[in-house]
Amino acid sequence: MAHHGITLFDIPSTTPQPWAPNIWKIRFILNYKRLPYRTTWVEFADVENTLRSIGAPPSSVRADGRPVYSLPVIVDPRGAQGQPVVLSRADVIAEYLESTYPARAIFPEGSRALQSLFVHHVHEVLAKPLLPILVPLSHQRLPERSQAHYPAGGAPPLGGAEREQAWRAAKDQFAFLAALMDKNIGDPTCDGIVAMGRSVTYADFALCSVLIWIEQVSPRDGWARVRSWNDGRWDRLRAKCREYMDVY
Repeated sequence: MAHHGITLFDIPSTTPQPWAPNIWKIRFILNYKRLPYRTTWVEFADVENTLRSIGAPPSSVRADGRPVYSLPVIVDPRGAQGQPVVLSRADVIAEYLESTYPARAIFPEGSRALQSLFVHHVHEVLAKPLLPILVPLSHQRLPERSQAHYPAGGAPPLGGAEREQAWRAAKDQFAFLAALMDKNIGDPTCDGIVAMGRSVTYADFALCSVLIWIEQVSPRDGWARVRSWNDGRWDRLRAKCREYMDVY
């Protein structure tokens, strides 16, 4: 794919594919909408300086008033009045890409509120029990310089009993979501896999981003478990999203 387009910033890793779920949400959208883009790899140690240098807005502000710079960030050179658009935060970027490039919609008409709630649930509830398992494993997959810059992620991985307890909590959350999504089954327009019935949408990309995270940092333990849960529905969802998983 020739590059005449958007730059997506991501973190280098030793995993076969990138793992950061918030960044995957945006990569999915770019691939789904067939927008030309390329990935620029930035080590953790360089994120703040890099983002400041391109004029990216901070993703949040600390209690002491200091700005926080984090990924994902995109630069779209085709902005209004010929000025590049630089955006941070996955939700802001998703809204921008949908409104600027409406072809192949990720928010079917009238679905933004419910999809936003679904994505919030995936991020804030479903993924919570996974954090103590996956954050240390993710840290181990960073280049050495990034590991040194990001010591908070270097907590020791959970031990046997604690890990099993965390996986049980995660399994309960996935089962809850599966029960909700199963309410679509029986509707002749639904395939029983995706959140909105038949076509993939932002909700599926948010959920699949978590699946990729598990698969990349815990392939033999985590993904081996999750892909078998709920009669293999998460493996089927990942397969449904596979064609939008290229990394440019």
